[in-house]
Amino acid sequence: MQYIKKIREKTPLIHFITNYVTVNDVANAALAIGASPIMTDEINDAVDMQNICDALVINIGTLNERTVKTMIAAGKKANELGHVVVLDPCGVGATPYRNDVINKLLEEVKFDCIKGNISEIKAMANVASKTNGVDACEADKTTRENMHDVFKFAKELYKKTGAVIAITGPIDVIADDKYAYISDNGCKEMRNITGTGCMTAGIIAASLVANKENKLEASTAGVIILGLAGELANKYAKGTGTLHIGLIDELSNMNDDILEKGAKIERFEI
Repeated sequence: MQYIKKIREKTPLIHFITNYVTVNDVANAALAIGASPIMTDEINDAVDMQNICDALVINIGTLNERTVKTMIAAGKKANELGHVVVLDPCGVGATPYRNDVINKLLEEVKFDCIKGNISEIKAMANVASKTNGVDACEADKTTRENMHDVFKFAKELYKKTGAVIAITGPIDVIADDKYAYISDNGCKEMRNITGTGCMTAGIIAASLVANKENKLEASTAGVIILGLAGELANKYAKGTGTLHIGLIDELSNMNDDILEKGAKIERFEI
């Protein structure tokens, strides 16, 4: 599949209602992969914005009542127009308020993909979990030993939401109700760069717009693209700063040949 070529040809316009900690990184990552980002969280602007956009990404990292109303209204409009909608449930499980917001979003908006770390996805699936703010708890991490348990609750969450479930971490798991892909791309140093998960959600959205024929594969490609870019950048990075810059460089240089050669991926029937 020509995932990246199609993104660059389509140049999807993606509306991000995202957290203010990572908004610049999200925009730069989207531009680097060939998408076009736009950010607004004013309800009177955000709903009309769906008329010109191809996708909407909702990230609950920095919440307030005003933006939650905007998320729901914009999500409903995007659904009405048949646009791609991606949810990043950043920090869900950390507080009752975040849990309530996610429940409201799932009641009101249909998502094509839900991307989160393992602790966030466990919290959404009502699986016993611990959370460390917006970061995954070490005890929750996906391993080869517990992988099939992860497949099970990802499958159940897919059945509940109809959204592809993308679980990011040292081992990435992307699943629907029939198949799961795992990827070993990425590097542990990426944990020291804020916003890599937020960037991933945007790249997934771009991939879904450009490759609508298969949501699972398109979502998987989005996860791998970011992980592989970080992995390649880490080969010459001198520290967190150069890794950060290198990540954007590698996204801008990414093509389908690099993706195919570098992807560390396995497929499972679940």
